[in-house]
Amino acid sequence: MKRTIITLLLLVAALNIPAAAQDIREAARRAAADKAAAEQQSQEAEQRILNDRATLSAEVVRLEAQQRELEVAIARLEREDSAGQVRLQSLEAEWSESELEFREISGNVRLAARDLQAALQQSPLTGLRPDRLDAIDPILRKGYFPDIDDITAMVDALFEEATLGGQVAVYDIPFVGRDGDDVTGRVLILGRFTAVYEQDGEVGFLRYAPESRQFFALSVLPRGGEGRTLRKYLAGESESMIVDMSGGAALRQVTQQQSFTDQLRAGGPLVWPIALIALVALGLVLYKIWFLNKVGKSADRSMSEVNRLAGEGNWDECEALVRRDKDTNSPVNHVIEAGLRSRHEDREILDSVLTEAILREMPRLERGLSTLAIFGAVAPLLGLLGTVTGMIDTFRVITLYGTSDPKLMSGGISVALITTELGLVVAIPIMLLHTFLSRRVDGIVGDMEEKAVGLSNIIHKERARRARGSMASA
Repeated sequence: MKRTIITLLLLVAALNIPAAAQDIREAARRAAADKAAAEQQSQEAEQRILNDRATLSAEVVRLEAQQRELEVAIARLEREDSAGQVRLQSLEAEWSESELEFREISGNVRLAARDLQAALQQSPLTGLRPDRLDAIDPILRKGYFPDIDDITAMVDALFEEATLGGQVAVYDIPFVGRDGDDVTGRVLILGRFTAVYEQDGEVGFLRYAPESRQFFALSVLPRGGEGRTLRKYLAGESESMIVDMSGGAALRQVTQQQSFTDQLRAGGPLVWPIALIALVALGLVLYKIWFLNKVGKSADRSMSEVNRLAGEGNWDECEALVRRDKDTNSPVNHVIEAGLRSRHEDREILDSVLTEAILREMPRLERGLSTLAIFGAVAPLLGLLGTVTGMIDTFRVITLYGTSDPKLMSGGISVALITTELGLVVAIPIMLLHTFLSRRVDGIVGDMEEKAVGLSNIIHKERARRARGSMASA
């Protein structure tokens, strides 16, 4: 480069002649100065470059060392990451198993809490402490996980229910009276089964309503011995007490019981023919019992007396006895009268006359039995007719209104059931009494036949004795 500059200066000098020599020297000085400055700058730059190179080399060494450290750290972190992934998978598996167990425990606790809540809601003891359910309600909330305190609260509530359920205690608590007003009275709680109140001299049963957590007085007061039993127990005069083990169901059924008159009204118009049959059959049965008892007693008395007199041969007394009892219009008297009129006939004719007399009196003895048999057959048929009528009404209601409201069908069902029940209630005693009376008639007829045979034997014995006496006297 120096050579190039020198060459250029020589060429310039040669071209500019001596006049420009001064300028050339000036230019050379400037060039030399520039060169020196350039060299100085070049050296400085070179020095800076050398300094920067050393710095960069040191930095490169440091960065390479740092890189090696980072690579070691990365390798260590990769190993830790692999170990962490394995640990994570193991923990996830353990959590899955634990979560299933937790959910199972939570589900069992919720199930127990739901059962306990239902039991406490139905318990009349909750009416004394309505806040008992507050400890159970949070457990049944969605997303709530029960803890040991909740389980302890459930156990306490369960033991409290068991303890109170075995106690008999008297409280002064409010309840809804029979008139629908809120009153406060003396209430006897027998465990979780029965509640009895005494208020202004009135004693009755209470019904617990789980919906409102209140006690309601039953609309019907206990009658007769039930009321006396309650009063004596509340007064401390008796150890006997009425307990409804059904938890109120039996007491509610008592309040809904219908009287006999209400059942007759609910049975419809066919109830009255069945009731009329029952009344007529009752009158007929009473008459037949009275008539057959009179005939039986008359048969025993009359036949025994006649047989005794006939055995003595006192025929006049026999006829007088028959005439004296003729006004009674007794069938036995008619048979005896026929036998005495034919006592002079031979044995076969006498037996035929007595048999004919008995057969002639049998319709009087059996009179009314066929009517009872008809009544016994017609009563259940009328009940069946009421059943058919009630079912027709029920199906007509179903056709018009559907089955959404059972109360609309209760009328037809009442007719169907009550008439059938009443028909059977009337028919069964009628058939039993008909059988009894038929057996009674058969017994009286058999007794009459026995007495008639005895009378025939006595007549022929007396006739034979007289014949032997006549032959002996001759």
